[in-house]
Amino acid sequence: MAYRRRAQAKQPLSEINMIPLIDVMLVLLIIFIVAAPLLTHAVKIELPKVSSAPADVKPETIHLAVRADGSLYWNGEAIGEDMLSPRMEETARRLPQAEIHLEADARTPYEILARVMAASAKSGLGRIGFVSEPAREP
Repeated sequence: MAYRRRAQAKQPLSEINMIPLIDVMLVLLIIFIVAAPLLTHAVKIELPKVSSAPADVKPETIHLAVRADGSLYWNGEAIGEDMLSPRMEETARRLPQAEIHLEADARTPYEILARVMAASAKSGLGRIGFVSEPAREP
């Protein structure tokens, strides 16, 4: 309550009356609490029961080894560089798409690896992983 003496009556009241604001906020809160359950509606349906397990299909892993002399090995089978692109294109058509694990000799020139990665990207095989051996402690 704002009681003022007559000497202070000429000055304007500089306090904000918070009571009406709090009343409005409480009314809005009650309205939202009551209306929120009405806004969420769900359709109740009975789903069919099946006894099958989900198919867990893992992508094929292709081990592509590259030696220092440039020879290529597709899952242990020696192939020429001219056969690399057709095999990659054939593999890219399968679903799920295969992963290539690239195993390169430490002395393999970067040019050979760049050609293999370019052939992979051109054929649509984008998942390439580089295989390495962990360093041995002395």
